Amino acid sequence: LQIVGGRLADRYGGKVVLGAGVLLWSLFTLLTPPAAFLGLGILLLARIAMGMGEAVTFPAFYSLYGRWIPSGERARAVAFTNSGIPLGTIVGLVVTPIIVASLGWEWAFYLFGLLGVVWFLPWYRKVTASPGQDPTISPEELALIEGDLAGGSTVESPAWWTFLRYAPVWAIIVAHFCNNWSLYVLLSWLPTFVSEGLGVDFHSVGWMTMIPHLASFFFLNFAGNIADRLIARGIEVGRVRKLMQTIGFGGIAGSLLIVGEVESAWAAIGVMAVGSALGAFVTGGFSVNHMDIAPRHAGTLMGITNTAGTIPGIIGVYVTGLILQATGSWALVFQVTAGVTIFGLVFFLIFASGRRIFD
Repeated sequence: LQIVGGRLADRYGGKVVLGAGVLLWSLFTLLTPPAAFLGLGILLLARIAMGMGEAVTFPAFYSLYGRWIPSGERARAVAFTNSGIPLGTIVGLVVTPIIVASLGWEWAFYLFGLLGVVWFLPWYRKVTASPGQDPTISPEELALIEGDLAGGSTVESPAWWTFLRYAPVWAIIVAHFCNNWSLYVLLSWLPTFVSEGLGVDFHSVGWMTMIPHLASFFFLNFAGNIADRLIARGIEVGRVRKLMQTIGFGGIAGSLLIVGEVESAWAAIGVMAVGSALGAFVTGGFSVNHMDIAPRHAGTLMGITNTAGTIPGIIGVYVTGLILQATGSWALVFQVTAGVTIFGLVFFLIFASGRRIFD
């Protein structure tokens, strides 16, 4: 439902689509414990419904960006929002065991589900889908925003397959796929690697694997500011996107090639922290490139590329398991992941563009 969510957000506004999505996934998070008691089939349906709500998140974000964020502030906006992801991961790692130990596993779902409902109340009251609908905006700020990008105007999005005719769109799709391959593999397998591959006590793994997330949180905002400053200095947008992508994917690939060879847990975590810090620079690369080429249709385009970005969560994690089962080699796992990342970098450098393609 990524593409559907993007098209709905571009047409009806990111406010209502994101708000409805959060309410939907919060509701089915709240319903997860009773669904689990009713049986596996009901539980799976509840989790699918939660995923349907989550699907609209990033497309709705990008639709809002396309109407609210001037070109000179886009990387910072994306970076600031995305830095909530590692921060949320850290909070989840710390808070969930406390909730489970104190109240029972069901309350992890009840409290996190309730959090989304609480979030919705100020969101519905304070946020508008476009600057022109905001009663508090000044005429000067409105003129600045609408003079730079799509503003509050709504136009019919091209058919989604029309986007696939353009090489710069494929550059983002491939980069998104390759970025998420490394992301999903590390989220799924890094704790296992530290625990089983390096022999660290399982109860210590959660705390150790937070360190790369902390590095990502801080460096996302740092990298976003650098990208916008380079553009403000007059460097061509496409060149900035490729530079940031090179730092990001180069850092990820380098850390992956090294981490499989280390023998100590702290060395592995240190290497991955450096990789996460450098990997944050993609926020000024492919992550913001959607708005360069299609600011009025950024939600739809994000829906397309993030659909590709979810595929590694299915096949990347599975392939990693097959490699481990067949060879037992963690080094090979990380080498394959690095190879995917390098391919994504080369493809992006060849085909990416900072020029607006869709009006």
